[in-house]
Amino acid sequence: MEKFAKLGLSKQVTDVLKEFGFKEPSEIQEKTIPLALAGKDIIGGSATGSGKTLAFASAIIENLKPSRQVQALILTPTRELAEQVASSISNFGANKRLNVLAVYGGVNIESQIKKLLSTDVLVGTPGRILDHLNRRTLKLGKVKFLVLDEVDRMFDMGFSRDVEKIIHECPKERQTMMFSATISQDIDYLAKKYTKDPVEVSVESFVDPSKLTQFYYDVPDQKKFSLLVNLLKHENANLVMVFCNTRRNVDFVTENLILNGINSKAIHGGIEQKKRMRVLEEFHNHGLGVLVCTDVAARGLDIKGVSHVYNYDVPADAKDYIHRIGRTARAGKEGKAVTILASRDYENFGNLMNRIELKIIQEEIPELSFVKMSAGFGRRKQFRGNSDGRRLNSRRGFGRRY
Repeated sequence: MEKFAKLGLSKQVTDVLKEFGFKEPSEIQEKTIPLALAGKDIIGGSATGSGKTLAFASAIIENLKPSRQVQALILTPTRELAEQVASSISNFGANKRLNVLAVYGGVNIESQIKKLLSTDVLVGTPGRILDHLNRRTLKLGKVKFLVLDEVDRMFDMGFSRDVEKIIHECPKERQTMMFSATISQDIDYLAKKYTKDPVEVSVESFVDPSKLTQFYYDVPDQKKFSLLVNLLKHENANLVMVFCNTRRNVDFVTENLILNGINSKAIHGGIEQKKRMRVLEEFHNHGLGVLVCTDVAARGLDIKGVSHVYNYDVPADAKDYIHRIGRTARAGKEGKAVTILASRDYENFGNLMNRIELKIIQEEIPELSFVKMSAGFGRRKQFRGNSDGRRLNSRRGFGRRY
């Protein structure tokens, strides 16, 4: 704990960190904690899993005292990330007795209103924070710390105006910290408008590129799911994340993986929040082998030990692909990112390869037998071939082009 103490953290905090198994600070913590404790505004370039929550929470925990009013506000793009950040701050500040609350949509707002009356640190999604402001059940006039976490994702999700409305409700005299995996023009604009002499902090990717291998398979449409099952059953995997572009495909894949004896559960925005949190906890605790999810539901979650990422659908946005593969090959461990292409994926994959420099190796398709699939909506979604099973718009020599 000596290194944490040298950064300026008190014994009350380092004692808690020791209990939770922290040994030494990560790069983002080492660079950010002294600045945060000194009251500096910060623009941090740091990906999920780098330890940024402790980096920005340090100043909040060290400087606030319980007062039964919101003194710190952290905005996050998703409900899962709000829960995760709130839980982490509660843990880190266990000896400080701060009341930390996560608020987001999809759950009863009345219970949140009651808890807000005694909240010191508020973590929430922009939509629900605005909802409380409009209802006058939340006042931000006493906010001393404003944190925007995963700013790039909030902008991608269309929250830029909401974020600015919320910022206007906070006092001008405050400490502001913004964190994002990428520092874009939008974030530069926000920083110039709402921070004072910010210090920019960036760290190397938490993903070790030397440990990450990327493969793709080009398969006939009717073999797409069978290949996924084959790979999952024969690969020596630890924790696996399978990404789909839509809730519909997440449900289809999950249902049929279970049908084929693979322990899987789904995470997407249409699933009740309590159930989503139970699934994540089960996955964290290695009681679940395969998590099938959409980008929105999975963004910002710090899940350790993911050995394989599968792209069952290719994302339309290159940034989503980078975030997906960034789930594995962390902290010096080996990781694989596997993309399964069928005809409907060609356009997205082509755009992806044209926009970013990636070394994705084409793999030969192993011998496959068709697997069991339920005849529900997902099956009709999956098959887009002619009656004899041939692919539509098949591109010969695809592997040579990419």
